[in-house]
Amino acid sequence: MSSTNIGGDRWSLTDCPRDAMQGIAPLIPTSHKVAYLSALMEVGFDVLDAGSFVSPKAVPQMADSAKVLEALPETETAVLAIVANERGAHDALAHGRPDFIGFPFGISETFQERNTGGGIQEGWRRLERIQNAASASGKGVVVYLSMGFGNPYGDPWSPELAGEWARRLHEELGVVNLALSDTVGQADERMVESVCSQVISATPDMAVGVHLHGRREAAAPLMEAAWRGGCRKFDGALGGLGGCPMAKDELVGNLPTEVLMDAPVGWGGAKKEWNQEALALAQSLLSGLQ
Repeated sequence: MSSTNIGGDRWSLTDCPRDAMQGIAPLIPTSHKVAYLSALMEVGFDVLDAGSFVSPKAVPQMADSAKVLEALPETETAVLAIVANERGAHDALAHGRPDFIGFPFGISETFQERNTGGGIQEGWRRLERIQNAASASGKGVVVYLSMGFGNPYGDPWSPELAGEWARRLHEELGVVNLALSDTVGQADERMVESVCSQVISATPDMAVGVHLHGRREAAAPLMEAAWRGGCRKFDGALGGLGGCPMAKDELVGNLPTEVLMDAPVGWGGAKKEWNQEALALAQSLLSGLQ
């Protein structure tokens, strides 16, 4: 995962089975997760958001992430794991498998408190320590700018505010990988293009991506809007499953990865070669997880 914005026709895609699975109530057997994620590791994605090192009480489905990550094959796909605090980061770094540590930094005070048990100031302090620990271990950090496209709580928000937070994260904490996150699926195409353009203009030296939630029919239009705004890094989840269980009562799914895999070619993006056999296996295994 590059630490500068991708230019021209190049682009990258992250599949997020962790996000897809965390809201499923029945616990999925570890062996099923390993089989599914192992297939995804062979498809050709740039990054796989494969697990999280968080409290098993908060997200029971992710309690076996250490075992799952340990069993994944080594491929060209980088592995990312989500954490909510320094303890989770140290557990992930001690495990050794994740190439990237992901941390959700909400610019909504309400959401940050609900999601990580601390407000924005506490999130900032946690992130600073996580950055230092990851740097010392030679690992990258991806910061998810949660509620980056607004929030349902009435907390302050604007494209300019998102750009200002991005600038501060880069200049004050040294963040180089940022994923603008539409946590509750309320962004439309105009908003996505505006926020991407604002943030990339404010932080030209950062690698800025989007992690959007929405309905299947919105996937390609929203991705194209982000593309017009200058974004070349995208997140999705096979089948469009998932959503943040801490956001609000109903989950809004991720954009379906299978829609995103070839869409950029129509806008001048480079054509990517996918392992269709591995993709078909993953899609078959996915039906057994739900």
